[in-house]
Amino acid sequence: MSVDIYWRIHMEGDQPSLRRRGGSRGGFADLPGALAPGFRDGAPDGYSHADYMAEVVRAAEDSGFVGGLLPSFPHTDDPWAAAATLARETRSYRFMIAFQPGFLHPVQAARMTATLQRATGGRVVYNVISGGGGPAQLWWGDRIDHDDRYARTSEFLDVLKGVWHGSHTHHGRFYRVENAGLPEELAGQPFPEIFFSGSSPAAIAAAGRHADYYLSWLEPYPALAEKFDLVRAHSDTPPKFAVRVDVLARETEEEAWDELRRGWAARVPRDSGGEACSGDSVGVRRSRSFLTSAGEDLRDLEVSPGVWGGFGELRDGPAFGLVGDYHQVAERLDELIGLGVDALILAGVPHLEEAHRVGTHVLPLLKGRS
Repeated sequence: MSVDIYWRIHMEGDQPSLRRRGGSRGGFADLPGALAPGFRDGAPDGYSHADYMAEVVRAAEDSGFVGGLLPSFPHTDDPWAAAATLARETRSYRFMIAFQPGFLHPVQAARMTATLQRATGGRVVYNVISGGGGPAQLWWGDRIDHDDRYARTSEFLDVLKGVWHGSHTHHGRFYRVENAGLPEELAGQPFPEIFFSGSSPAAIAAAGRHADYYLSWLEPYPALAEKFDLVRAHSDTPPKFAVRVDVLARETEEEAWDELRRGWAARVPRDSGGEACSGDSVGVRRSRSFLTSAGEDLRDLEVSPGVWGGFGELRDGPAFGLVGDYHQVAERLDELIGLGVDALILAGVPHLEEAHRVGTHVLPLLKGRS
C-alpha cells in the first residue's frame, strides 16, 4: 500500500512555537526582529516571506514529503501564484492548491491549471473547498448559502473537466459555456487529483461525485470511520481518504506534553463566538462537538491516547492533532492508515523545523507506508 504524505505550507505567517501565538516568520507583518521579512540593523535585509516559504518547501521535499498543501484565506498570499513561484525551488514536489470554485470561472481555472501542469511536469493537485460562510465568505463577496455553494462546486468541476477534455458546451444553473476548450498547446496535460473537503450531507454528496480523495480534519477515530462509511455510501465509485493532521512529536512522551503545557500556560483564550462560529461550517461545529465535556486541564482534551483537541487554542486551524514520542505518533498515524486513509497532510509549528523533525524521526517508523 502506498500512502502519499504531504506537509502543510504556511501561507499566513508562521509562529516560532506553540508557546507564542502570532507570526514572526513570514506573512505580511513588518516586524523588527522577524525572521521574514528580515531586518538587520533596523533595516530590511532583503529576506522575504517568499524566501521563507521556499525554505519550508525545500525542507519538506528533502525530508520525504511528496508535496505540500497551500491553504487559502483572505489574509494570505494567493496559492496559485505561490505555487508557480515555489515550483522552481523543487524537483518533484507536488503543490496542493486550495481554492474556492466560486471565485474562478471554470474555463479560466482549466487554463491556469494546464499552464502550471505544463510548467511543472504535472505537479498540481487540487484542494477544492466550498467555504465556511460567515464574514470570511462575505470578504470574497460571496453570499450564496451553504448547500448552494456545494451545488456550484459540483457544477464548476463538471464544466472544468469538460473543458479539459475537449470542446465543451454547458448550460447550467451557475455556468454557461459554448464550445469551450483548452488551446492545443495546453491540451493533454494530466488532470489534477482532487482532494475534496466538507462534512455536511451536501458536501459528502458532491465528494461522492468528484473526489479522488475525501479530505477530513482529524477527529476521534471512531467518528472518522463513520464519516468514511457515509462517503462510501454516497458514491458509486468511492474515493480514497485523506486526513489533515497536526503533529507534536518529540523524543519522549514527557517532552511532547511539556511543550504543550508551556503553550497552554501562555495561551490567550479566544472569544468563543468569533468569526468561525458565525459561519455555517459543519466541520467546525462537528469538531467542537467532540470537546463539549472537556474541562480546563489540557489532558481533558485528550479524547484517546495521543489524540488531543486543544491545538486550536495554540494556533489558528483545526482542533485535533497527535501528541507523543516519535514511535507513539507513528503508531497513531498507522492506525489512520488502517482505517483506510491513503493520504495524510501533516503540519507542525514552526513549519520549517518540524518538517525536518517529522520527516527524520516519524515517517521512517510508519509501517503502513510502503
